[in-house]
Amino acid sequence: MLPDRSFFYRLAEAAKAETLPRFRAGVDVVNKEASGFDPVTEGDRAAEEAIRALIEAEFPDHGILGEEHGSVGLDREHVWVIDPIDGTRAFISGVPVWGTLIGLQKNGRAIMGMIDQPFTGERYFADGNGSTYSGPDGEKRLRVRDCGALSNAILFTTSPHLFAGEELARYREIESQVRLFRYGTDCYAYALLAAGHIDLVIENSLKPYDVGGIIPVVEQAGGIMTTWDGGRPEMGGTIIAAGSRAVYEQALAVLSR
Repeated sequence: MLPDRSFFYRLAEAAKAETLPRFRAGVDVVNKEASGFDPVTEGDRAAEEAIRALIEAEFPDHGILGEEHGSVGLDREHVWVIDPIDGTRAFISGVPVWGTLIGLQKNGRAIMGMIDQPFTGERYFADGNGSTYSGPDGEKRLRVRDCGALSNAILFTTSPHLFAGEELARYREIESQVRLFRYGTDCYAYALLAAGHIDLVIENSLKPYDVGGIIPVVEQAGGIMTTWDGGRPEMGGTIIAAGSRAVYEQALAVLSR
């Protein structure tokens, strides 16, 4: 038996109860990376614990891949993929573009997912058949847009500083060809793409939990999401997401060469 929308919403509410009270509240931050800055907060850990507790109670035969509390049962047919706060840097800076990502895989393929932003009250949910939005302005089906060509595209990435060497050169080449580019929106960029507001997202160094909840939302809104070599994106790495086949193929021609 697969979960329904109401169960995903229960998971989102459980996470929200831990994250939202801590947002813009001066939370303590721990750095997970000795040679750089990879922040984690009490909100990350508490939200993931809350999500995992509900999954373990309702779907004890499912596996779980989580960012903060490890993984269990990754060889099982169904595996949940959890990122309690995607965009922790935004979270600790008071910027409302972070989100909670919850995905479900079947035999390694992402089939259901949610991007939830408690502060703005927006939820982007993929149920296996399509993607929907619910928020302050009501509910609607999500559908990507077709801007026609790369030259008309709006491009988002978290930060160009995350690219180096040949990856940076390829990214900059695409950036030079688009109509508009913006930085720093983390998972919210993919939500905007699924909703038809932007056309292209290009990133690198992503982990499975960074994309697990996003893939179904993008794909079931009619978008395309792969690695830079055209492979499945479930394991993360270098990622491209596009709203149209034409933009995807033009960008991929640069990224994959």
